[in-house]
Amino acid sequence: MSDDLTSRKCTPCQGGIPPLGKDEAEALLAQAPGWLLAGSGKRLERSFLFKNFREAFDFVVAVGELAETQGHHPDISFGWGWATVSWQTKKIKGLHENDFIMAAKTSALAESHHP
Repeated sequence: MSDDLTSRKCTPCQGGIPPLGKDEAEALLAQAPGWLLAGSGKRLERSFLFKNFREAFDFVVAVGELAETQGHHPDISFGWGWATVSWQTKKIKGLHENDFIMAAKTSALAESHHP
């Protein structure tokens, strides 16, 4: 894929399609540094560190707002100085290109919250 994942938008996933295979997921993972395949390759996950609770909270809010604009929603856990974000396309019980797009956008948000 020649274009940057952060410049792409999620496309609606109606289900009924197979999740990405291991090779496809690993190829896209190369474009999302810092993210890991988790849950037997069925989700993307990354933890982020912040200086305090407020920075972590602001990041989580920004990820939530991004998710709403893109129509694709993660699982997020956070606390004092940290946040963990997990992307998966629940309709297909696995990974879709949308998950990698959102992972790249999430990383960009993290950089803007603490360059």
